[in-house]
Amino acid sequence: MKKAQSDTLGFVPQKDIVYNKLLPYADRLDEESNEILSKIKANLGRAVQLREIWPGVLFWTRKLSTYMRLYGRKFSKEDHVLFIKLLYELVTIPRLEISMMQGLARLLINLLKKRELLSREDLELPWRPLYELHDRILFSKTEHLGLNWFPNSVENVLKTLVKSCRPYFSQSATQEMLDEWRPLLCPFDVTMQRAISYFELFLPTTLPPELHHKGFKLWFDEMISLWVSVQNLPSWEVHLVNLFARLANDNIGYIDWYPYIPKIFTRILRSLNLPVGTSQMMVPRYLTNAYDISHVVLWVSSLLGGPSKQAQAQLTGLFNSITSFFHPSNHGRWLMKLMKLLQRLPASVVRRLHRERYRKPTWLTPIPDSHKLTEDDITAFVESMMQPVLLAMFSKTGSLDAAQALQNLALMRPELVIPPVLEKTYPALETLTEPHQLTATLSCMIGVARSLVSGGQRFPEGPTHMLPLLMRALPGVDPNDFSKCMITFQFIATFVTLVPLVDCSSALHERTDLTEVEREMCSASAEFEDFVLQFMDRCFALIDSSTLEQTREETETEKMTHLESLVELGLSSTFSTILTQCSLDIFKVALEKVFNFATTNIFETRVAGRMVADMCRAAAKCHPAESLKMFVPHCCNAINQIAVNEEVLNEEELDKELLWNLQLLSEVSRVDGDKVLPYRSDLVQILQLTLHLKCKQGYILACNLLHHILRSTALIYPTEYCSVPGGFHQPISDYLPIKDWGRPGDLWNLDIRWHVPSVEETSFAFYLLDLILQPELQRLQRFAQGEQDMSRDDVLQSLTIVQHCLLGAGCLMPPLKGDPSRENYRDAICRVMRQLLLLLLHCIKQIVSDLLHFKGSHKHEFDSRWKSFNLVKKSMENRVSIPLFHNALCVRSRAQSVLFTALGTYNFCCRDLIPHVLEFLNPDNSSVTQQQFKGALYCLLGNHSGVCLANLHDWECIALTWPAIVRSGLSSAMSLEKPSIVRLFDDLADKIHRQYETIGIDFSVRLTLNQNNDYITGAATNTVLHFYSKYQQLIGDLLECLGNRNMPWKFEHIAIGFLSLLLRDDHQLPPAAVMFFVKSLNHDSLYVRKVAISAVAGIMKQIKRPHKKIPVSEVKEPSDIIAGDRADNKWLQYNSCSLPRTQQDWDHCVFVEKTHWGYYCWPRKLMMYAPVEEQPKENMTRDEMTEREQIIFDHFSDPVFINQFIEFLSLEDRKGKDKFSPRRFCLFKGLFRNFGDVFLSGLQPHMERLVADSHESKQRCVAEIISGLIRGCKHWSYTKVDSLWQLLCPLLRTALSNITIETYADWGTCIATACESRDPRKLHWLFEMLMESPVNGEGGSFVDEALLSRSGVCTRIVLTYIFMIDVNLPYTQPTTSPRISDFTERILLQLKPLTEGDEEIQNHVIEENEVGEQDERTQAIKLLKTVLKWLIASAGRSFSTAVSEQLRLLPLLFKIAPVENDDSYDELKRDAKTCLSLMSQGLLYPEQIPMVLSTLQEIAGSSSWHARYTVLTYLQIMVFYNLFTFMSDPKAVNDVRALVIRLLEDEQLEVREMAATTLSGFLQCNFLSMDGPMQAHFEALCKTRLPKKRKRELGSIVDTIPSADLVRRHAGVLGLSACILSSPYDVPTWMPQLLMDLSAHLNDTQPIEMTVKKTLSNFRRTHHDNWQQHKQQFTDDQLLVLTDLLVSPCYYA
Repeated sequence: MKKAQSDTLGFVPQKDIVYNKLLPYADRLDEESNEILSKIKANLGRAVQLREIWPGVLFWTRKLSTYMRLYGRKFSKEDHVLFIKLLYELVTIPRLEISMMQGLARLLINLLKKRELLSREDLELPWRPLYELHDRILFSKTEHLGLNWFPNSVENVLKTLVKSCRPYFSQSATQEMLDEWRPLLCPFDVTMQRAISYFELFLPTTLPPELHHKGFKLWFDEMISLWVSVQNLPSWEVHLVNLFARLANDNIGYIDWYPYIPKIFTRILRSLNLPVGTSQMMVPRYLTNAYDISHVVLWVSSLLGGPSKQAQAQLTGLFNSITSFFHPSNHGRWLMKLMKLLQRLPASVVRRLHRERYRKPTWLTPIPDSHKLTEDDITAFVESMMQPVLLAMFSKTGSLDAAQALQNLALMRPELVIPPVLEKTYPALETLTEPHQLTATLSCMIGVARSLVSGGQRFPEGPTHMLPLLMRALPGVDPNDFSKCMITFQFIATFVTLVPLVDCSSALHERTDLTEVEREMCSASAEFEDFVLQFMDRCFALIDSSTLEQTREETETEKMTHLESLVELGLSSTFSTILTQCSLDIFKVALEKVFNFATTNIFETRVAGRMVADMCRAAAKCHPAESLKMFVPHCCNAINQIAVNEEVLNEEELDKELLWNLQLLSEVSRVDGDKVLPYRSDLVQILQLTLHLKCKQGYILACNLLHHILRSTALIYPTEYCSVPGGFHQPISDYLPIKDWGRPGDLWNLDIRWHVPSVEETSFAFYLLDLILQPELQRLQRFAQGEQDMSRDDVLQSLTIVQHCLLGAGCLMPPLKGDPSRENYRDAICRVMRQLLLLLLHCIKQIVSDLLHFKGSHKHEFDSRWKSFNLVKKSMENRVSIPLFHNALCVRSRAQSVLFTALGTYNFCCRDLIPHVLEFLNPDNSSVTQQQFKGALYCLLGNHSGVCLANLHDWECIALTWPAIVRSGLSSAMSLEKPSIVRLFDDLADKIHRQYETIGIDFSVRLTLNQNNDYITGAATNTVLHFYSKYQQLIGDLLECLGNRNMPWKFEHIAIGFLSLLLRDDHQLPPAAVMFFVKSLNHDSLYVRKVAISAVAGIMKQIKRPHKKIPVSEVKEPSDIIAGDRADNKWLQYNSCSLPRTQQDWDHCVFVEKTHWGYYCWPRKLMMYAPVEEQPKENMTRDEMTEREQIIFDHFSDPVFINQFIEFLSLEDRKGKDKFSPRRFCLFKGLFRNFGDVFLSGLQPHMERLVADSHESKQRCVAEIISGLIRGCKHWSYTKVDSLWQLLCPLLRTALSNITIETYADWGTCIATACESRDPRKLHWLFEMLMESPVNGEGGSFVDEALLSRSGVCTRIVLTYIFMIDVNLPYTQPTTSPRISDFTERILLQLKPLTEGDEEIQNHVIEENEVGEQDERTQAIKLLKTVLKWLIASAGRSFSTAVSEQLRLLPLLFKIAPVENDDSYDELKRDAKTCLSLMSQGLLYPEQIPMVLSTLQEIAGSSSWHARYTVLTYLQIMVFYNLFTFMSDPKAVNDVRALVIRLLEDEQLEVREMAATTLSGFLQCNFLSMDGPMQAHFEALCKTRLPKKRKRELGSIVDTIPSADLVRRHAGVLGLSACILSSPYDVPTWMPQLLMDLSAHLNDTQPIEMTVKKTLSNFRRTHHDNWQQHKQQFTDDQLLVLTDLLVSPCYYA
């Protein structure tokens, strides 16, 4: 086959679509595809040579993607490589318009998709052009200013493109990428995120093993140690994890992950953000930056297997610890993540198994045998997942995720997976009261169906469950419960598709070679017939209960409801599946049954009738000959007998029996053409009789019959659909159907049978057309020419007939202007319709007038009329002239949808159409009605998915439509009172803004060769000029509209919106538009002002003068990688002693504006700005400026303009919602960057006024101006900058002393924005000013009370950022910045008065006016407040937690933190609590664990019970959030256990109870296990004897302190209770005995009795649901005691 094919094609195809071989005309496909391919190659080549990107390259690349859709990759390897290289170059053309780039990129992705087709030897792609493309678009410098509009999808397209090209990057690429992006790695800068995301996207991980030293080995250690050293989940950690996951998956067996496995699993567990303990606060960043589950899954499935089984052990631990979260009673935002993990993990392991065992080997690195998954690995994996999956079956999120997980698990280990699911399914099928349980179990059974039915060696008894399940599922076909009904249909259909329904019981006598299970299957198969008949009875009952009379009143609609149509679909497809799969014997019985049901009753034709007719059609489709023999004569007789009577034909309401038989006949005739032919005379007679019935319902059914007969004779379609090639009709001795249970189809041997029309059938079809279509067309033509009168209904009837002929035999008619030999019906129809339309629309008075009054009921009629048009639309050849703006609403909407489909089909016809549409919006055209006006708008708006005419990617069109839309505001038909019209304009404007993408002006491709081809460039420049003139004309038109005084405000806004879309980065705005936008800054309307601010910021960027850069020479690169402070970046560091404080220093200082350069390593070329002499001139006079600059200069120099402008800017927009506005910042930055300090004097008084005003909006306004000023003064001379700071410093001091909680964020943003990407030495004035307030505690309590009462804003900002730099990243030198440890020492000294005293710490708030030194205790409390704020802030900001230092503060925090959950505490206690919660969630390293535990043990001995209590809550969260790190250290586990057991015996009741809760939690997440010694310990404690109660004399003091004995006894009881509560959803073997032990203490003294009661009631609550299963774990005696306990009077006491 292959050989023959390559002969006809002349090459070996890469990979064509396999299914094409199965088509009946497969032999003709090769020639056809070759012809198309050669056309594409030739024309694409020409277009590229001519450099004609648009439309040439675009058109032919589209053709290529269509070719691939039809034929797959049917071209030779050489062509494949050439196509890829060509497209790669096209995509990376530097100034290509984005939308074209996207189209080409999608095609390139498609070409690269199957990477096994091309190896690295065949293809190598450079990476840098992709990086530049990526950088230009995703980190565009101009997009945020509105100079470029990119489509939303562009990011994903680019990422997928890089992903597809990645395997083909050269072997040196890795090193080049590291050189390029390492300099960006500065963890205190946004560039870190950028660098890591580049690494994630670009680094190749599929290099072959011999090149690994040029691949991941260059960066693996560096990246993984970076990952290990980060503790606080910065946003880039996610990218790092994605990179590791991909690396692990591509190189299974080549990387040793062993040392990192506990760390990996600990972080995965933390990333799920599960709630633990009672007082846990969520860290918001952990929610937004959590790992992406799909990558986690990939990573985990790649770690499994191999010689060390550690990954599986940890995975089992992970699932054990989170299993209880899957229980249906738990719910939270974390649930979706858990379900996703559950669903994706088995799928990923199955994929890996396929790759290891079944996939054809390709050039990609194979997995070494040592690391392939063994059978034991798979079993362990499946076992670890079963418990959570079975719990998740009934989850609140639905059972779909669990069903998919079960399907994949059952593929691997059916014998472990299916039995527990069956155990849940059988009871669910029996119960009637819990429908949710039934739907959940059935959908899981559907998932495991194939594994169950096919049995196999692993699970041979599987198939025996099949019939019992089917029989028990039948009651689910229930008319009263819709969802149950649908899932049952799905269940039955799934199982029946997999199994041939053949009775094999006779094989028991004939064959001797059957296994035991096979014998069982054979004898069970005798029940199939019974099953089919019972199923039919159920369906008949369902149909009977859903007839129209029963479900509806007379008045309601006659159409089917949505639910009914779904049930109809379910019923008919399930029934046809059953009939397709059953043997001929069973079929005959079923046919008989359906026939009797259908012919003995008469159904209405809307609901029940459709369902019955569907069942009959299913029968006819399976075995046409047998079925037609019964149905056709019966129906024909019935119809003939009724229609003998002449009057019947003219009745409006027809006899029900006639209609029903007609419906039945029209459905049954949808079978093979050659089976219909024997009955042709009967059928033709019926058609002639019924097509001209008066009753509409009647003739529509007749038309359906006609349509079906024509279709079945004229089309090509497959004729049988069994699951086994050749059907099941061989005798049982040769072929045993049970062998085929669950057998997948074999693609190479599908043996499809096709129906190809024979000569006889075609001639029959033409005979019908001549007989029926011809006369109709003649009637219509006579009517159109006015020679014959027809009533409206008659016209409709004729059109319906014409339409159905077209629908049925459309494929036989030659296309328009086609084959002249046969009567060309398409042309004829087209001619008649044209005449008819003109007539109908001209004689509106006669005919259409009554149509107008009949809007509702006749909508179908119009539909059919337009449908016939739809098929004729090919006639229009880009001249679509449908009269679209007609008054009847329904016509309009239909016509529009026809138009949009036409536009979708023909590429360039939009241009011809637009002028016609716009004619209706023209204000000078006074004859337009409102209806036509709306019609035109709808046409521009386009339908939901298709083209939007108003927004075509074409200058010609936009230049016409946009101004027309705006001008239409003046049209007489326009009224803003009409909400529908207003809404249309809103939608239109909204759609244009959403979909607009910058349109290229310049489509020429720069010639790199010598210019020997003047003609081409000439042509190209012409188009550029043409497009540019269109651009200017468009802006001119819009401005002209805006100048019109009568324009309604709405249209003014639309026009301004359009203008703002037209800012570009390659052409400046015309001066008139600049003038307009600058003036609009002071417009009355807020919307206009906002648009203008953005626009002017963009204009500033357009007119910015470029500044020259030169490379820096003096950088010495260190030999190996050391990050942080080094000798070679010393000159860059900020040092208060050596700041540029004179003009001369300033000029000699090398400023590096990007703050991350040099932290990690230096870039290859470090650029800096050239000296002042070479830069554009500062302080130009007005005459030296360009026209655009003059406009801006004049306005901003005008004090009146500035007054008004600042006035507007400092207004409130929405109270409390406003934030610092980046747009305004960009505007001011541009202003001061482009014009120097010219406008400063004008703004200074305003700034001074605003700073002193404490209103939020005023403060915000001045913050925006100041940050713009600081960033804008980048290139000012030293004197100017110096005087600027003399002005700014006092302003900022005032501002920071007036700061309030409301404005804190705005000033923070202001200062942060001001410093971004600036050399700090340029801003030294600012930093020195911020540091003025000394942070050191020497000078009294932080200098002045005011700073503290304002919550130490500066202090907080400064503290966090100072210590943020003290990081322990890998390869990092200790910083010369301040260190946290020294700081902690000093603080602890000052907090001494608090740590020593024992009394409660109160928050002393001292009156502002109190003079004199406060005692050191009060000072210490203030310091503590600040320290707490610092700790909370740094948990959110810094990367690593300074554990050892924080631990020294722990005892103090434990003392303050409140125990109860009560929010009324003062700020100090709240902060302490938050702080503890955040610290306990921190990530710990193995070496830090002993340190933490010893601190906790020390605190547990403290005298305050609050502290002891808090130790426990801290421990719960800390252990869970570092679970695997703890578990890999046995000593730590023992220490924790000892600590908890020690606290169980605490004298304070609350502490004991908390210890019990903690213990139960640890047991539940399998951190501790319930072993013998522990159980013995508790039982011993329980047996502690209590002293006898002495009779007390009345009035004596009651002793309240519990005796030591009571405490110990209570501890034992609490221990037992913890064990029982630790498994809420199942009953382990040790539990019954413990329950018995507990029950012995039911009558002890309080608090023991209370504990026992609580435990028992909790046990009852959690085990109530599955009590039936749990009961089996107890002996009868135990059950008696237990029943007694759970309902005895004590339960209510």
